[in-house]
Amino acid sequence: MTYRGGVALVLAAAVMWSLMGLAIRALGDAGTWQVLFYRSLGLVPVLFAVIWQRSGGHPVARIRAIGWPGLVGGSGLVLAFAGGIHAIQATTIANAVFLFAAAPLMTAVMARGLLKEPVRPATWGAIALAGVGMFVMVREGLAIGAGWGNLSALLSAAGFAAFTIALRWGRLADMLPAVLIGGVLSAVVAAGVIALSGDGFALPLRSVALAMLMGAVLLGFGMAIYTAGSRVVAAAELGLLSMAEVMLAPLWVWLVLDEGASAGTLLGGAILLAAIALNAATGMRHRPPPPAM
Repeated sequence: MTYRGGVALVLAAAVMWSLMGLAIRALGDAGTWQVLFYRSLGLVPVLFAVIWQRSGGHPVARIRAIGWPGLVGGSGLVLAFAGGIHAIQATTIANAVFLFAAAPLMTAVMARGLLKEPVRPATWGAIALAGVGMFVMVREGLAIGAGWGNLSALLSAAGFAAFTIALRWGRLADMLPAVLIGGVLSAVVAAGVIALSGDGFALPLRSVALAMLMGAVLLGFGMAIYTAGSRVVAAAELGLLSMAEVMLAPLWVWLVLDEGASAGTLLGGAILLAAIALNAATGMRHRPPPPAM
């Protein structure tokens, strides 16, 4: 894998993930837990096949090797996945993906408290700037009646941050087994919620197929090529390259569904993305120390 090849794979993954909002919009009135259930059913077989191939035919051993950190990280992904779906359903795509982008900064704060990792002064500045952007966006969301959608987006970002912290805690180089566990747990939790709520699993065949295709291709295959590319691309550069997802997701729904974004959303999103870009750019000159735990 060359550096250019790695960059190409990471960008391709970001483009695929940017289509997630458009796919969820296409599911219409499908409930959050129904979407999560069928998307997880599409995700799990693809990731299992990739792990099988990468482990030389010993996927179970590879999955068991991640231990408790993998289970904790997978649990964080349940919150991340469910919150992400609900946010896209309850607020604009622009609002949702801009707030999702706060995950790396949340990770820095959580790593300071849980893993005793020092936080660079530039990161503290980026966190403060991001806070301004998030305040602008959340205030805008409350004004348009999308407060729950904004809250779900922030909870999703927190779930992704918890996933990242768990990987650092366990010093796990390969994230795919933890993502697989997250997919299995998501299917189980979603099935439990659907059964207890009495909503039922029934969806039009087209919606079931689209949700499973979203999990298999956009999420599952996207994760596979992202992890392959990330092996030759520095972490700070990954943060910058992944911002392509945040920039493209609102563009797709604007082109296809004519869904725009308010001035407050664009302003808050611009501030938040500037903070993330600042943190990633300054991080290119600093390699974080290993976790203390």
